[in-house]
Amino acid sequence: MLQAWRSDRQLWPSFALDEVTPAREGIYASLPDDVAPGVRQALQGRGIDQLFSHQAEAFRLARSGKNLVIATPTASGKSLCYNLPLLERFAREPQARALYLFPTKALSRDQEESLRVFLREAGLEHGAITFDGDTPADARRAARERAGVLLTNPDMLHTGILPHHANWARLFSNLHYIVIDELHTYRGVFGSHLANVLRRLQRVARFHGSSPVFIFASATIGNPKAHAERMLGQPVELVSESGAPSGERRVMVYNPPVVNAELGIRASYLKSAVRLVADLVRSNVSTLLFGQSRNSVEVMLKYLRDRFVEEKLDPALIQGYRGGYLPGTRRATEAALRAGEVRCVVATNALELGIDIGSLDAVVCAGYPGSVAALMQRFGRAGRRGHGSLALLVTSSAPLDQYLAADPRHLIGAPVEHARIDPDNVEILVQHLKCAAFELPFEEGDGFGDVPPEATTDALGFLTQHQVVHPSPSAEGRRVFHWSADAYPANHVSLRSVGWDNVVIIELGTDRTLAEMDFRSAHTMLHEQAIYQHEAEQYQVEKFDYENHKAYVRKVAPDYFTDAMTYVKVNVIQTDQEAPMGPDLRSGFGEVSVIEKVVGYKKIKFHTHENVGYGEVNLPEMQMHTTSLWLTVPEQVVRSMNAPRPAVIDALRGVANALRTVACVGLMIDPRDLGKTLGSKDDAEGPPRKDGAVGFDPTIFLYDNVPGGVGLAARLFDQRQELLWRAHRLLESCPCEDGCPACIGPAAGSIPGGPKVEPRPRKALGMEILSVLGSRTQ
Repeated sequence: MLQAWRSDRQLWPSFALDEVTPAREGIYASLPDDVAPGVRQALQGRGIDQLFSHQAEAFRLARSGKNLVIATPTASGKSLCYNLPLLERFAREPQARALYLFPTKALSRDQEESLRVFLREAGLEHGAITFDGDTPADARRAARERAGVLLTNPDMLHTGILPHHANWARLFSNLHYIVIDELHTYRGVFGSHLANVLRRLQRVARFHGSSPVFIFASATIGNPKAHAERMLGQPVELVSESGAPSGERRVMVYNPPVVNAELGIRASYLKSAVRLVADLVRSNVSTLLFGQSRNSVEVMLKYLRDRFVEEKLDPALIQGYRGGYLPGTRRATEAALRAGEVRCVVATNALELGIDIGSLDAVVCAGYPGSVAALMQRFGRAGRRGHGSLALLVTSSAPLDQYLAADPRHLIGAPVEHARIDPDNVEILVQHLKCAAFELPFEEGDGFGDVPPEATTDALGFLTQHQVVHPSPSAEGRRVFHWSADAYPANHVSLRSVGWDNVVIIELGTDRTLAEMDFRSAHTMLHEQAIYQHEAEQYQVEKFDYENHKAYVRKVAPDYFTDAMTYVKVNVIQTDQEAPMGPDLRSGFGEVSVIEKVVGYKKIKFHTHENVGYGEVNLPEMQMHTTSLWLTVPEQVVRSMNAPRPAVIDALRGVANALRTVACVGLMIDPRDLGKTLGSKDDAEGPPRKDGAVGFDPTIFLYDNVPGGVGLAARLFDQRQELLWRAHRLLESCPCEDGCPACIGPAAGSIPGGPKVEPRPRKALGMEILSVLGSRTQ
């Protein structure tokens, strides 16, 4: 297939990268002589006579009671790193117990099956059971009373286990190992919540008399040791040198050809990805195609199946996989992949994690997933048995994608991003202190994990004022803070900071539950008259029951899909820091309120992607408090530009795009973690301005796109001068003439009704604005 692509004179010039990363030999270590006989026999039964070097190192550290993090590439045998010390402990101490945490239910179920078999082969009677929302009542009882290994997810630990820890006394009093897999997924607000759940977990374990060893497992990230230590609040040993062999990998980048040179618009990356994947599937290459969103996955699934129907091939060879599909549907797809009954799966990042799906030959990513770490994790899903594989990125017209397409070798040698959390975020910390007080009383002078006792006592004093905890004197004369409110606090704390209830999607006529969706996404995908796509079929939303979180849909056969349009407004609540940057620019950092409202939707025709209509949406707005950097351009600077005011404002929007692009690359973060908009720091309806200017001072906001913030905006404020210089360099180095999606966006053109000034390209105007604002700060 690769040879056919090379010989295609229209296709091959669009490949921006074709690089081979060589195969690597394994580094091995002998099994320790004192491994329990049953465990040794189980390993030899699997053909394991020696360990990879990193597995042996992890085994040594875990047995010596050290907390550790294993950060090695995908498919390097991380599961054995934590299963082996666990089985060894069980063989020598039958009462020992372990707790495994996985970010998703699917991963817990997948690991449960393999661990059960491993325990049975080692002759151990310790059961392994998954405890989550789908576990039946009788199995829950067995989990509490008999299970040697409890597999669960952070949400269930938070709401179903820690608040009822007395019922789990057998587990907590004998707890020796706590395994936290896929550590790299716990970033931002979710990771900050989990760090506080672990503070509560350690507190409960100490109460029951145990001091477990923590074993973290992570795909490659830039700061695994620091991230694990921040998560745990204790020292952690690092195992990062992988001894596992790896097959040859061909890494390719396809940048769709330009179809409109004036506007810098490229061919659809979704259709390009579909074409390339169709070529691979026809050649019997087992392929995994990653999309960036549910909508893009469903569109590509439909296009691929339509091609197969035209060519009289079985469309069932191509399956979809994403969040929202019911568990039975996802399990069936996983099993079919392992059995080789499916040739291609189109998936969101739901398949990015370590679910066993057998051996694949190729991974194609339609769009850059936002970070090198995520891209390498996806690429690692192919060639998982040590064979050669193809890793192909199809870039979109998004600025970050084009930034990488211009220098694709960045993907080969780029440093991997750091995972960041802020467990001391006040909003998050106070919520978990309430949960911890419900679980066990606090005594004055107690800390909370690595939170100092003074800070913990201050926070408990705040909760006392709000009458949710009640202080009473102890025999030693110190206050003891008891939970005194009626509410059950964990039920009101969502670890993922989205609506607590998902929206259930119900088919009219059959009353069949099709799927579910998180409440925030439902605003853009389940508004009335939206086309909801499910397994390459289309359903029109007839009714969205906002209060009861239900969407009613009817199956239809339109020739279009819908795409929501949103409006974002940012209001400054509190200024924490403010600094002038020369006479022409003011910068600030602080707390903001972000109001997002879905105002309408576009109808986009399948295959041609033409706009064929619009519609209105009437839903309440969503509000989020977070932190932001803002850059305010005085009105006098806007008026000093030799261009109509609307053109200057439009160029400032482009400057915001450029600033966000360089900020994401500089911070090494997913662009979805950083929001941006152009607005006004001060209320335009407020008192008259002293300089008599009309309108407002335009302000660029770059904000943390998670409630409460996780420190991104604060770091951008510290780097604000460099941010301007790098944005100017981005525009200056872009080969386009008037602006394109890779830098500032397409040219603005003439402004109807404006002054008779010669229209100026958006890019040139943006560079002039950055020169005026940035040159005086150097």
